Amino acid sequence: MMATPEPASTPAGAAAAPPRLTSLSHGGGCGCKIAPGLLSEILRDTVRMPVPPELLVGIETADDAAVYRLNDRQALVATTDFFMPIVDDPYDFGRIAATNAISDVYAMGAQPILALALVGMPINVLPVDTIRRILEGGEAVCRQAGIPIAGGHSIDSVEPIYGLVALGLVHPDRFKRNSGARVGDRVVLGKPLGVGIYSAALKKDRLDADAYAHMIASTTRLNTPGPDLAAIDGVHALSDVTGFGLAGHLLEIARGSGCRIRIDWPRVPMLPGVRELAAAGCVTGASGRNWAGCGGQVQLPSDFPEAERALLTDPQTSGGLLVACEPRALPAVLAVFRRHGFESAVDIADAAAADGGPRLEVRGA
Repeated sequence: MMATPEPASTPAGAAAAPPRLTSLSHGGGCGCKIAPGLLSEILRDTVRMPVPPELLVGIETADDAAVYRLNDRQALVATTDFFMPIVDDPYDFGRIAATNAISDVYAMGAQPILALALVGMPINVLPVDTIRRILEGGEAVCRQAGIPIAGGHSIDSVEPIYGLVALGLVHPDRFKRNSGARVGDRVVLGKPLGVGIYSAALKKDRLDADAYAHMIASTTRLNTPGPDLAAIDGVHALSDVTGFGLAGHLLEIARGSGCRIRIDWPRVPMLPGVRELAAAGCVTGASGRNWAGCGGQVQLPSDFPEAERALLTDPQTSGGLLVACEPRALPAVLAVFRRHGFESAVDIADAAAADGGPRLEVRGA
C-alpha cells in the first residue's frame, strides 16, 4: 500500500499546526482496554455489593451492558465506553467513539434512547475548533441513531478522551446476553475484522486512502440489527467484538454458555489488505496482550501463521455483532443483517459440547 505523504514543514513565523490526535495517545480506540488477564486479576478479590432482583444483568459474565427491570414491559440498558484517538481526523474520531459506545446497547437487543458525553481533552494543546469537531462527530452519530446527547462531563486531561454513556430500553423478556449459546448453534459475525491492523498501519503512515475509507465505513456503521435479531425465535446469544478481539469475545460466550466454540477460520471476513499489513508487522500491542490473556484456552492448527493469530486477537473498535442461533434461524438472522446493509455478515463458527472446559478451537488456516 502507498504511504501517506509526510506533512510539509511549517514556514518560519507561521502558526504551528495542531498535533496529530494519535500522537497524543499511548494507544487508540478499543486497543486501550486493560488486557483481559490483568483485568481479571484486578477484579478477582473485589467486594461484591448486594444485587437487587431488578438487576437482570450485571458483571457476572462480562456482558456488554447492565440491564435493570423498570416494570413488566421495560428494562433499562446502561453502558459506557470511551477511549483515545484511533484516527487523526477529529470529526471521524468523534463518530467512531460514539458508534462504539452505542453498540453495546444494540448488542443487548435494545433500542438506544439517550446518551451522555464523556470528554477529556488537553485544552492547552488542542485548539478549541479541534475539540468542537470531535463533539460534532459524536453528535452526528447520535442523530443517526435517533437519540439526544442529554448532558455529560468534561475534564482537562493529558490525553484526548471521548466517549458516551449510552442508555436504551428493551422488553425484560427480549434482551439477549452473551451467555446463552447452546450446543449446535451457529455463530454469525456482522462486520469484517482488521480495524486494529488498520490503526497500526495508520500510525506508521502505511494506510492508503482506500483502506482508510474502509476503516471509517466499518467503525461508524451502527449495529442497528441488534433489536431485530433479539426478536428472532432461535437467537440465543448476542454480543459484539471490541477490544479483546474475536478470540476474546468468543471465549466470553464460550465461558458464559459452558460450551466450546469452533471457528471455521477461512469463513471469517477481513477488511481489504489487512492480511498483508499484518504480515508486514502492522500489529497493535493490544493484540499480543489479548493473546497472553486468552491463548491458554485457544487451540490453533499447528501451521497457523503468526500474522493470522494477530488477526484472531486484533482489537476491534466498533466491531461487528456476534449472534449465536439455532441452524434453522440462520436464514432469518442473515436476512436481518442484509436488510440493515451488513453485506459481509456470515456464519463463522458453531457451538459444541465443552468436553474438558470452555474453549475456542480454530479450524483451517
